[in-house]
This record gives sequence, structure tokens and C-alpha cells, in this order.
Amino acid sequence: MRPTGLELAEIFRQVGPDYRRDHAGTLSRAQLRVMSAIERCRTAALGGHVEQCDACGHQRIAFNSCRDRHCPKCQSLTRAQWLDERRAELLPVEYFHVVFTVPQQIEAIAYQNKALLYDMLFKTTAQTLRTIAADAKHLGAKIGFIAVLHTWGQNLLHHPHLHCVVPGGGIAIDGKRWISCRLGFFLPVRVLSRLFRRLFLELLRAAFERKALKFFNAMAPLQDARAFEQFLAPAARSEWVVYAKAPFGGPEQVLEYLGRYTHRVAIANSRLVDFSDGSVAFRWKDYRRENKLKVMRLTVAEFTRRFLLHVLPSGLQRIRHYGLLANRTRDTKLERCRELLGVAPPPPNEHDQGEDYRDRYLRLTGVSLVDCPACKRGRMVCIETLLPRPPSQGPPYGCA
Repeated sequence: MRPTGLELAEIFRQVGPDYRRDHAGTLSRAQLRVMSAIERCRTAALGGHVEQCDACGHQRIAFNSCRDRHCPKCQSLTRAQWLDERRAELLPVEYFHVVFTVPQQIEAIAYQNKALLYDMLFKTTAQTLRTIAADAKHLGAKIGFIAVLHTWGQNLLHHPHLHCVVPGGGIAIDGKRWISCRLGFFLPVRVLSRLFRRLFLELLRAAFERKALKFFNAMAPLQDARAFEQFLAPAARSEWVVYAKAPFGGPEQVLEYLGRYTHRVAIANSRLVDFSDGSVAFRWKDYRRENKLKVMRLTVAEFTRRFLLHVLPSGLQRIRHYGLLANRTRDTKLERCRELLGVAPPPPNEHDQGEDYRDRYLRLTGVSLVDCPACKRGRMVCIETLLPRPPSQGPPYGCA
């Protein structure tokens, strides 16, 4: 099924005012801000500029982007730049994809305590991977990895989990040699799962003891210690889902994967199928039915509610780097990794900080923002700047 051209912004522009009015008491500031940003993205509300071809005179209006990390249209350059930085950090080793998922009871608590529980998910995942990797019974090495938070499933329901991309090996504890994983095998997932469960429940109970957890509506009874423990009991007994996918085929596959996952939003415009008669239809993969591609139709109110479930708390970093890849020491640690692996460092980046964003976009994506779409010969040159349109001047959508 091909993309229909339907956009999330179009849906929000039509239903946003009514949805905000009907749910005024339940929407957070962050959710309101995201809805507004998506509605205003690439419209006269944000301003822009008029371009004209220096060869044929063709003109077009280019409105500014909202740059919100939840917007389906505003991730391409950010993603391309981030991937370009990661390309220089890849090592000539196997890379593994490990996913950490929490059970339903934890999902329910996380829904009402997003900032705290998401941070807890990062902390316990990082501690689990580093602890088991450092154990001489398994790898006996200090490792590095990238962790990416996703909060959704294909049906847009709340399903927080972490995707981790991990080089297959690390530096020995004494720092004198590189230790590689067994070919095609990273770490035992059962061992990872049980340590992950123990560490997470320890942090969760500690948060409850210091009254850092909030419970509302149907979950309000969990403020009682006995009710809280009863609620957690199934999660404490069950096996938590940690799984490792087959290793990537090579560095380019690692980058391809990172490009798909790191800057993804809850739903891409390409998955939208139809918006009519008060409902929205979108494509989704049913993982319980062998990844069968299906179409789900929801009322527009339910579709909007599900999308807004995944608005992240302000300031929360959804991509984090750990161990050998930690931001503050990454360059030094990677230099040591290459030395131990006997490989040369990557060539220096020839593109300085002053590179024009249009040149950078062409270099990273292969798409030109300056070539004339009409004559294919000239270059589009800015001839007029359009200031943002205040709300009092009418609807912010479309051309002035």
C-alpha cells in the first residue's frame, strides 16, 4: 500500500480545537505544545521565505519547520546529522540489538509517572548490561552501547521499551586487550532478564518508600503499601522480556537500523491510510500474527489520545550513550578500542561547523534544497522573508 499523502498535521488542524476543548482538564502542557507545534509546522504561522529561480524565475514559498521531536516531518536532517556522527564511531566488530521490555504492571505505573519510570528503565538497563558484561563468567569486559526509548507499540498503545545497539565486545577489565563476544552470541538473555527485573523492582520500591510515585483515578489505591505490593506481585514472579536479535551484517546495516529507530515518532505520515467520517485508519504490523500487515481504524478522538500518550516529559533524553560510548569520554575510549583492535582511526571530518544547512542536507540525504524543481538548471534564491503570522491574523495554515 502506497502513502496516501495524508499527514498528522492535517488531522490535528481539523480536530485539534475541539479535542483541546473536550479534554481541557486532562491534557498536559507538553501535549498541548506538541499538538500546536504539529498543527503550525510548515505553515505561515511560523514564517518562512519566498524563493525564486535565478534561471527561469520560478517561485515557491518555503515555510519554517516546528522542529519538535514528536513531529513526523521534522526529523530528517536531525537524523541524518546524528547518523553521520555515529558513522565515524563504528568499530570493525559484530553489533547486537538487545531489547528490554517491562511487564504490564510496570507499564501502568509508568503511564502516570513517565519521567521517573523512563529514567529508571534507562538506569536499570545500563546497569544490567554493564554488570553482566563485566562478569568473567560471561564476557569480562567493559562495553559501550546506545539506548533508544520507544514508548509505543504498532497499535499506538503505551508500551515502553528500550532498544540497545551494542558492539560485540569490549575492553578487558585491566584495560590491556580487546575481548570479543562469541561469534553470533552476545550475552545470555535469561541472565540479563532476571538481573534487570531485580534491579528495576528495587528502584521502584525505593521510589515508593520515598513517596516519589503518583497514583491517580483507578490506580489511587496503590498509594497503600499492601495494595502496591499486591499489584507488583505478578511482575515480581514473571519472566521479564529481554531478547537479542541476530547480529547485524556489518556497519552499514547498523547505520540503517539506527536511521529507522533513533528518531522515529509514534506514527509516521506514511502509515496513515484514511481520515473521514470522524475516524482515522492506519497501517500496523500484528507481531502476534507473524508481522502481518493490517489496517486499524479508530475514532479520531481515540487516535489523538493514543498519539498523545507518547509525548515525552520535557527535557527527557530518549537517546543515551553508555560505557565506552558515553558522551564525555567517547573519543578517548574509542581511540583505545581502535588501538587494541589494530585499526586506523577514521579520517577527520572535512565539513566545518559553518557549513550551510542546505549543503549539509544535500551531503547527508542526497536531496537538494536549492535546485530549481521547474527548469532543473537554476538555483533557488531567497528574495523575501515572511515573518510569523500572529494568531489574530487568522488561521495559520497554508500560504499568506
